[in-house]
Amino acid sequence: MVLIVRGREVLGRHNGRMKQVDVKAEFGRQVRALREEKGWSQEHLAAVVGLDRSYVGGVERGERNISIENICKLAASLDVSPEVMFVWWEKSR
Repeated sequence: MVLIVRGREVLGRHNGRMKQVDVKAEFGRQVRALREEKGWSQEHLAAVVGLDRSYVGGVERGERNISIENICKLAASLDVSPEVMFVWWEKSR
């Protein structure tokens, strides 16, 4: 698999075909799913993590380019390992 990063999208070659994935949007969907599994609001998650609610909302909508540090904070707050935040990656290939 070859990855070519272009802004928000990652192009990957899989089975000879190129596929576009909006990594920020996919990551955001995973954050939202994990938050909703816990029954938490964005406000509650933001308070637990120590981030602003609007930032968490932006991450969930795929509008933010989140840092590794904040990925780890979110994962810890949601009681998952950081790799769980990227389970969508294998499905997108």
